[in-house]
Amino acid sequence: MKYGLKSVSMDDISRTLGISKKTLYQCVENKKDLVQQIFAKHIEEEQTAIDEIVAESGDALEAILGIAKYITALLREMSPTTLYDIQKYYGDTWQMIQRLQNKYIYQIIKKNIEQGMTEGLYRKDLNADIVAKLYVGKTFIIVDEEVFPLKEYNIENLYWEYIRYHIHGIASAKGLKLLAKHTKHTTND
Repeated sequence: MKYGLKSVSMDDISRTLGISKKTLYQCVENKKDLVQQIFAKHIEEEQTAIDEIVAESGDALEAILGIAKYITALLREMSPTTLYDIQKYYGDTWQMIQRLQNKYIYQIIKKNIEQGMTEGLYRKDLNADIVAKLYVGKTFIIVDEEVFPLKEYNIENLYWEYIRYHIHGIASAKGLKLLAKHTKHTTND
């Protein structure tokens, strides 16, 4: 995550772990298998963390902001080239990440929208299914190198702009007031 996937070799990994490459290859078939296993575990941990954030949140806005802060922390730890490397060199892993977005994140966002509508924090005229699918679809544009080249855009800034865009598009007047209260002490909003 720190150096990007392409630049780290199996020699680097075995040396850092203090094991031989032979021992490493007893655990994984190759680098592609290692990357797949690492991201599968990462996705599992991410889902657990997001579920906890949602469960501990007092309202829909607090939940979406909590998720955004969590994702931002992950992005800070990741080399900007990591997502690009996954897309370009590890297609199966990228598809696994897309499946997560298309299923799990879709469900989280849809439930958040429905909760926010019930709480009066989001507009009542929203179609939660459509908005959740738009949210998921728009997420991938952030990591599209052709639209937002890594050399020109900071991924954290892109993500926060995306979150602000999303919230302002769905929030009611009551929700916008609460948003101001929730973000009063943060520098990102």
